[in-house]
Amino acid sequence: MTTRSPRRGTRAIGAGLACVLAIPLGGLGASIAYAADVPAPTAHYDMSHSEDVLLDVSGHGRDAALTGTTEASFVDAAGDDVIRFSGDAFATLPQGLVTSDDNDFTVEFTVSSNAPRNDFGWVIGDGVGAWNTTDLGNYVFVSPMSGQGGYANQVLSGIRVKSGDDNGEIRLPAGGGIGSGFATITVVGSGDELALYVDGEQISSTVHSYQMSDIVPSGDVLGYLGRSLYVGDPLLDADVTDVKFWDEALTVSELRAAQPTDDEKQQAKEALLGLDIESAMLGENPDLERVTKPLHLPGELNGVTLSWSSSDESVVGLDGIVSRAIRADTTVTLTAQTASGSTLTFDVVVLAPSLSADLDTIELASTTTENLPLVIAGASEGAEIAWESSDPDVVTGTDPDYVAPEVGMADPYAGGGIVTRPAYGAGDVDVTLTATAMLGEQTETREFAVTVAEQRRTAPDAGYAAAYFRSDSDERIYGAATTENDFFTFEEVAGGEPIVDNAADTTGHRDPYILRSHDGDTYYMIATDLCIGCGTGWGEAQSNGSLKVNVWESTDLVEWTRTNGDGNGGITVNQPEAGMTWAPEAYWDDELQSYVLFFASRLYDDVDHTTGPGYARMFAVVTRDFVTFSSPPATWQDTGYARIDSTIQKIGDYYYRFSKNEDGGAADGLERGKDIFLERSKVLTAPTTESNWNADPEQTWQLIDTAMTTPVTGNHGEGPQIAKLNEGDPNNTASGDGYVFLVDNYSAGGYRAFVTSADAIASSSADDRLSLRPGWEARSDGLPASPRHGSFVSAPQQILDAMHSWTDVSAVGSETWLSVEGRTATADVTAVDSGDIVGTVTFSGSGWSETVALSDGTASVDVPDGVVEVGATYDGYRDGLVAGSDADPVAIGGALDVTTATRCVVGKTVLAVTAVNTGDQAVTVNLSTPFGERTGIAIAAGASVTEAFSTRAARIPAGEATATVDSVETTTPYPASACG
Repeated sequence: MTTRSPRRGTRAIGAGLACVLAIPLGGLGASIAYAADVPAPTAHYDMSHSEDVLLDVSGHGRDAALTGTTEASFVDAAGDDVIRFSGDAFATLPQGLVTSDDNDFTVEFTVSSNAPRNDFGWVIGDGVGAWNTTDLGNYVFVSPMSGQGGYANQVLSGIRVKSGDDNGEIRLPAGGGIGSGFATITVVGSGDELALYVDGEQISSTVHSYQMSDIVPSGDVLGYLGRSLYVGDPLLDADVTDVKFWDEALTVSELRAAQPTDDEKQQAKEALLGLDIESAMLGENPDLERVTKPLHLPGELNGVTLSWSSSDESVVGLDGIVSRAIRADTTVTLTAQTASGSTLTFDVVVLAPSLSADLDTIELASTTTENLPLVIAGASEGAEIAWESSDPDVVTGTDPDYVAPEVGMADPYAGGGIVTRPAYGAGDVDVTLTATAMLGEQTETREFAVTVAEQRRTAPDAGYAAAYFRSDSDERIYGAATTENDFFTFEEVAGGEPIVDNAADTTGHRDPYILRSHDGDTYYMIATDLCIGCGTGWGEAQSNGSLKVNVWESTDLVEWTRTNGDGNGGITVNQPEAGMTWAPEAYWDDELQSYVLFFASRLYDDVDHTTGPGYARMFAVVTRDFVTFSSPPATWQDTGYARIDSTIQKIGDYYYRFSKNEDGGAADGLERGKDIFLERSKVLTAPTTESNWNADPEQTWQLIDTAMTTPVTGNHGEGPQIAKLNEGDPNNTASGDGYVFLVDNYSAGGYRAFVTSADAIASSSADDRLSLRPGWEARSDGLPASPRHGSFVSAPQQILDAMHSWTDVSAVGSETWLSVEGRTATADVTAVDSGDIVGTVTFSGSGWSETVALSDGTASVDVPDGVVEVGATYDGYRDGLVAGSDADPVAIGGALDVTTATRCVVGKTVLAVTAVNTGDQAVTVNLSTPFGERTGIAIAAGASVTEAFSTRAARIPAGEATATVDSVETTTPYPASACG
């Protein structure tokens, strides 16, 4: 704090005030040279202050110690300080202001209060305690605007000296209030009488038999400003500008002369009113010199009626609407006139639109695997933004013909930003996106470079993963994975330790939900930011809980990173009027081409959460990257009864929604409280206003089952989940449409599972409910230990192996086969998990090699002449997810065709061997038969040579002739022959 000396004078209020009042402003406190007809006070606090000391300006040096104040606690009103007690500060009064020698004293207290409270303005006495206890000290006090019965909105004053079993408090009869603005409350003690005055007029009195010697404490503390002695009472919420003490009883004429004049109090009232108006006017603007958003022009404030005028209604209207259709910053004078005829003027500067500001707020990931949030309205100026793409086949631009649907949420990106990723192995693609911002006649463009990542490797699902928390005393996220492709074979992973850090925000993570991305190669995990185990009560958790969600992403279900950066904590998705953000989940919306994140929340009428319906309902926002979310949340489910914990599964053309009836009993057609019900709709974001068996699912959500679990499990249920069973899971149906539905029996050990099918879910109706059919039975075997409100998701074997070992993903093996047809060699490569296989194959032999990219697991090459044996090696891919492998080498002939023939010469058989050089280069051939060899035979390209071998026999059996070129042998058979 800074030191403020006693002063008088005129001073404008706030940077935005051009003129505060039409009359001069003066100081509120009396002059230090006190009037001759008024005794000098024993202490005078005009709210001058230095650091944590409230200065006594009487000259006696009886300064008061401040607790909880900052420089912002003090404001200037008409040239004097006013302390704005806001229920967070008080001053400790020293001894010497009032003595215990007699019962004569006077306390003058000039205050403005706008709300009744059970607080003390000042008290003489010490010892904080409960009613009718000795811990509670004896006292004299004033409450400027009481909230107690019989004194509501009136001044309450009293004196207390405990005697025996009697608390001993004597209250002055209710005599009236202080009205709006500043009033001076004076208490005069004289002998056995206490008299109460407001603005110099007596409003109440009482007679008592107590002595101040029993009230004035013996220690260093006389009493307090702004603090009650009753434990649990709030600190003062009021504006105080002047306090004086006398150790004598002033006469009526003296106390009237001592107090601030009516004009001074009116000036201070309107000076503070100006400050409060300026604060109320701002809305979302940082100050009145930088106005870009609507202003709030109150019709009444602090009990004062206001009427407004604007110097330029085309720029700032009387409804506070601000027009930005200006080319230069424009000053507008707004004038508020009070009912008393005083005027307060405020100069506001409306800033001309800056399209750069809207473009500056756009942030796009440099590399994306998801559709992009190409906003169509500027976050700063509200400019219209249209997008164009350098490659619309990879990323779409804004659709100028987009029309919002009649039912459900509109696409906040108007068709823009839809990404078509290159196939796995095809490589990333660079795209330039151009944003054009338009406001009035102004336009501005900016380019954004984005790399669209190729799709990641996928493989058949071979099991399941789970995430969950354990209890209200263990609000951390744990993981589990199945040991087989069987839903009921879960084992904990990570050595039973939490799988993500809990250091940020409330340090509690509950209700984790894992969602697989639309392309299937990324997992997102979302959790409630809530820590009941840290001491948060359930009431507080619902009225003033976190408005954030915690979000992570992973490609292996082992390494999790925040979507908004490591260590940054949760992301605010809810509105200030909301009380909490519970059980967030997300689901892909085919129409919006985005994820819809939904959660339960209470909603109040104001940001202080003072009034509003006291039940939870469901809200929804749209996201594409789990970093940016649409705002404000849309009301998704509001039937007037509490609903929480929705989860979604699309089957065919319908979305199916399981939710919890949070009401204590049957509500709005739902048969049981604290149990699960089922609805369906063709529009994911369609609003729900009632639970209705006959609702049209084309327009809203139709109820198709209720009271689904408690009749079976015998326990209340929440946190419903549904998981599609993998192909090959023994729990699946013959047609492969099996599902497991799960419910958290939160008071009885966690999840119970019901095996069902898509057909069974889709066919549920009021007359034939899923939960009333035979076979709707709960089981808990094979589930994680003590799982509370979590989620279950399918995963391939490679990821399951990583989870069980809690290490990085290891490359899966591969197998390579090589075949040769003529001089064409073909390699076929497969991964042992039957997943995607991309990358290259290197063929080699006789000093030659060539690398060829796989296509659908196959690569082929033409082997050059002279290569007599070819090999093939799968090289893997840059992501290292599949290990390389070698094929057995295969021999390949040269460019030589060999034929044989026999003939008879003089009764003997002769074998003729013909070699044809089909290549484009000369070769040297060696011929070998059982009847001899010919070596070093030169055959030109395209030429042939025939060599005759005499057998000297009339008969020969079948055999083979061999031609060798560069160590490559070509064997050709010949038949048996007989001559004569």
